[in-house]
Amino acid sequence: MDTDSSTPTESGLSCARCGKPAYLQCPKCVELKLPQEGSTFCTQDCFRISWSSHKLVHPKSKLANVRSAHSEQSLDGWLYCLKNGQARTSKLPHFGWTGALRPCPISKRRLVPDGVEKPDWSIDGIPKTELNSDLQNIVEIKTPEQIELMRETCRIAREILDAAACIIRPGITTDEIDEVVHQATIAAGGYPSPLNYHFFPKSCCTSVNEVICHGIPDARKLKDGDIVNVDVTVYYKGVHGDLNETFFVGEVDEASQQLVRCTYECLEKAISIVKPGVRYREVGEVISRHATMSGFSVVKSYCGHGIGELFHCAPNIPHYGRNKAVGIMKAGQTFTIEPMINAGVWRDRLWPDGWTAVTADGKRSAQFEHTLLVTETGVEVLTARVPSSPDVFPWLKLNHP
Repeated sequence: MDTDSSTPTESGLSCARCGKPAYLQCPKCVELKLPQEGSTFCTQDCFRISWSSHKLVHPKSKLANVRSAHSEQSLDGWLYCLKNGQARTSKLPHFGWTGALRPCPISKRRLVPDGVEKPDWSIDGIPKTELNSDLQNIVEIKTPEQIELMRETCRIAREILDAAACIIRPGITTDEIDEVVHQATIAAGGYPSPLNYHFFPKSCCTSVNEVICHGIPDARKLKDGDIVNVDVTVYYKGVHGDLNETFFVGEVDEASQQLVRCTYECLEKAISIVKPGVRYREVGEVISRHATMSGFSVVKSYCGHGIGELFHCAPNIPHYGRNKAVGIMKAGQTFTIEPMINAGVWRDRLWPDGWTAVTADGKRSAQFEHTLLVTETGVEVLTARVPSSPDVFPWLKLNHP
């Protein structure tokens, strides 16, 4: 595919990779009539570096007609989710909402082609192998072959999250984010692991503002000042790769910026101690110390987890201090660390959909996640950011001029 950029664009646009003034636009985006925002670059070098992730945004063009139709007529077939994804209703459920956010109707379940390898829950919603596996109690040491498969899958998951990040802006719905994740996953030959897992109805999780985790993509349009976490997991060649990041939507207030940056730092500090011989419980001590010193709280209801051929397995990695996690890290283990940090109290409540966890006081929450491999000398971040990852976090720009 031709990766030469087209003629100079109008002034006032920013490079999708580095944020500098942009004068070139992706020719494929021009052909597909995609918005200039997110498709412009300052130089050919930035464009080339970004190509592997940027090209995954192109499936979004398929959404144009759908989005236009939705803006002109009612969302036929879109319904509110209930009972862990197993029921729908046409009316907003009654609930003691803790913040300003409300669920919106969701679209029908997206289809996965027959040729894609699928996990056992893809049909009936029940992860039978996972529930009955000895690896719920025993931490697996991965073989070199398994590790290489996980590297490959995690690289794909990273590219897909980067593609989702490129379209985030005011006016985009979280359902559109889900569509990009879904199409990009299939294009890579993978299956979106969340889809129908315990009946979860979508291909990724999108958690906005006071949503802590497991938000269901729906018809709500993102607003200027929102924060949104996108959680992507890919099943490819028999293994899973899992990561998430919290993004700014337009201009975000200083308090939210501090919350998101602190959460990012909590994950980085936790990763820095990962090596053979470290107790799992120490992860929570590191995270809790940094979050508390910053004036925030750590969610206790959800934790990191083992991952590989199973989506979730041992070990459990609590993110809060004074936890009772048992065991030590060993080379060859793979697991996630994914701290959820709240601006207010740590407690959560569950929406009527059975999935969406929100802060008990309605204040904002942020999260970051990586899939990690314990090595003989330390840690390998399997889902690490790559040179083509969109430059969306201001503190990284400060660290890398």
